[in-house]
Amino acid sequence: MQLGMIGLGRMGGNIVRRLMRDGHTTVVYDAAHAAVDKLAGEGATGSGSLADFIAKLDKPRVAWVMLPAGKITEDTVTELSKHFETGDIIIDGGNSFYKDDIRRAKALAEKGIVYVDVGTSGGVWGLERGYCMMIGGEKSAVDYLDPIFKTLAPGIGDIPRTPHREKADPRAEQGYIHAGPAGAGHFVKMVHNGIEYGLMQAYAEGFEILKHKDSKELPEDERFTLNMPDIAEVWRRGSVVSSWLLDLTAMALIDNPELDNFSGSVEDSGEGRWTINAAIEEAVPCNVLSASLYSRFRPRQQHTYGDKILSAMRFGFGGHVEKKE
Repeated sequence: MQLGMIGLGRMGGNIVRRLMRDGHTTVVYDAAHAAVDKLAGEGATGSGSLADFIAKLDKPRVAWVMLPAGKITEDTVTELSKHFETGDIIIDGGNSFYKDDIRRAKALAEKGIVYVDVGTSGGVWGLERGYCMMIGGEKSAVDYLDPIFKTLAPGIGDIPRTPHREKADPRAEQGYIHAGPAGAGHFVKMVHNGIEYGLMQAYAEGFEILKHKDSKELPEDERFTLNMPDIAEVWRRGSVVSSWLLDLTAMALIDNPELDNFSGSVEDSGEGRWTINAAIEEAVPCNVLSASLYSRFRPRQQHTYGDKILSAMRFGFGGHVEKKE
């Protein structure tokens, strides 16, 4: 298939590369012309403006917007909608708020334009590992786009198959699902990111406790100087707390056990807050997820070893660079 990609940052560019590697054709646009030129050199069709981008798409046109949530995505979708026609498809693959998806889908449907939201997980590793995708939108559009999603998904890989899934949707074990109507994809991804906050905070607090077991506040015979890289590594091997987040932690610790290449200034990107708001609307208690979000509001000057663990994980999976103070 042909896919147009707007936004060639940490994930957008590699999505294009993974598609081209499997034989799909791509048209690309980004305000940073160097990013366009680089991908054009790798086989994509570059475009110098949004109008040029639209003109180079075959009908029915499919444009994937991979930009930060908020005004820039809103403006881009609005501009595309001025030129797209009945049957064309706009995909938002960023981390937009799911209620914005519902609103956009309704507005675009009045023009005959189809809107699909894709919660995309995979970070900077997606080119090789593939992208876990949670998709919202009309069934006919999602089915039409299946060749794109199938290429981007990680596939079964070496993960053991879940027993008794023979009659279930086979796409899930390939790494992508049609979650429901417009907004459902980003809603599932939003909760995914809320859970991610909780998992990361648990690791951070655990390693903080381990790190300070040699505290002078403790009786001398109760002090241990523990090897952080070894603990992270052994937990990866058969432990019930093993995970990709722990893998990334182990990688960061073996390179720099003190993590002094990180300040520990940890941002929250919005999805955690939206998850807590959804829990409030649904009257669902979420003590752990709430606490993990609030921990990121701690004054930025109070950086701990646990905060550095969080920064290391965020950089590991998403390439999130700490903001300079």
